[in-house]
Amino acid sequence: MTLRGSCLCGAVSFEIDAETGVFYYCHCSQCRKVTGSAFAANILVNPVEVTWLTGKDRIRRFDYPGGRLFTKVFCEHCGSGLPFLNKSRTTLFIPAGSLDSDPGMKPSQHIFWEEHAAWYDGADDLPRVPGFPD
Repeated sequence: MTLRGSCLCGAVSFEIDAETGVFYYCHCSQCRKVTGSAFAANILVNPVEVTWLTGKDRIRRFDYPGGRLFTKVFCEHCGSGLPFLNKSRTTLFIPAGSLDSDPGMKPSQHIFWEEHAAWYDGADDLPRVPGFPD
């Protein structure tokens, strides 16, 4: 599969040719902090090169200093998450929200569920509205 994506401001764009991977929602405390949300939506694939089409010089990396291996790669201008190889270079992480089109797969699991936000239960009947609420 060929995946294309970009950051919010459009300064960084990329392309990835990879075999199908696994798509999951991660509820660990680090993913919740880095996204500011209930979970991170990531696609994991075997390590392949990311072709940076634009903005390679705007990419920054933060390696979490704690015991759990954790990394965040992002655009220095808008802060959008971008694909990265983990520290051991065994897996390419692709933030699903950075993709510009449908990756052709759906999330298959919730991981680190024991760390999920107390206010998120994973199943709800909340209304689905097309924009901001009235």
